[in-house]
Amino acid sequence: MAGTSSAPGVPLVLPGTRTGRDPERSLRRGPRRTSPEAVAANQRDRLLDGFVRTVARVGYAHTRVSDICQAAGVTRPVFYELFKGKEDAFLAAHQHGTSLVVGAMEEAHAQGGDWPSRVRAGLGALLDILAEAPAFAAMAIVEIDAVGPAGREAREELLARFRTFFTDLPEVELPVPTEELVDMVVGGVYSAIYRRIAAGRTSELPALLPGLAFSVLAPFLGPERATACLDDPPPTPGPRPSCLTPDG
Repeated sequence: MAGTSSAPGVPLVLPGTRTGRDPERSLRRGPRRTSPEAVAANQRDRLLDGFVRTVARVGYAHTRVSDICQAAGVTRPVFYELFKGKEDAFLAAHQHGTSLVVGAMEEAHAQGGDWPSRVRAGLGALLDILAEAPAFAAMAIVEIDAVGPAGREAREELLARFRTFFTDLPEVELPVPTEELVDMVVGGVYSAIYRRIAAGRTSELPALLPGLAFSVLAPFLGPERATACLDDPPPTPGPRPSCLTPDG
């Protein structure tokens, strides 16, 4: 996934962003024997890539283990050595990929100045990553509905992780419990992203940043201050004034 990283100089590679049958990923025979652990890791990664690409193409309900193995260039017996079945493979791909995404969001969030800047940075990272990984986005965000109770549980666990981006909220008086409002905001952002991906418009996700940032900030800061926080940083050197204060 070009242009996105979980750490400086380290590319962020989500399941489905590579081709499972890429010849460069094949294990070559030679005098130096590859360890069983390295073989299993290679096959697992290729199967996850093949799984995500297959699910994005035909949907989870129509995905067969034989299709996954064909896409990955890995045999069916090996698949069952590594996964219990396609639900297990889905959960493995979802957990691995979303952990990478959240990690990249946390890194971007930490580099911001005030809370609104951190919100914009984290959201921007999320939208850019998903836009560059349409197969993973379709699998993780849309097709998770077809998995059943295990999929719904995985989604709830992911949404709960997004609450951590609100632990540094500015102190404001709210008419409803903060935890309830945070859940509503997170759900709204997820829904907006879902609709764009489900419509096959994943590449347009970065364009949602201003609207999503406003929808996150406004309930806590009010419309005027939230709008002020959407302005890009000034080109002149020096720290950016905080939009959390009336004079900022």
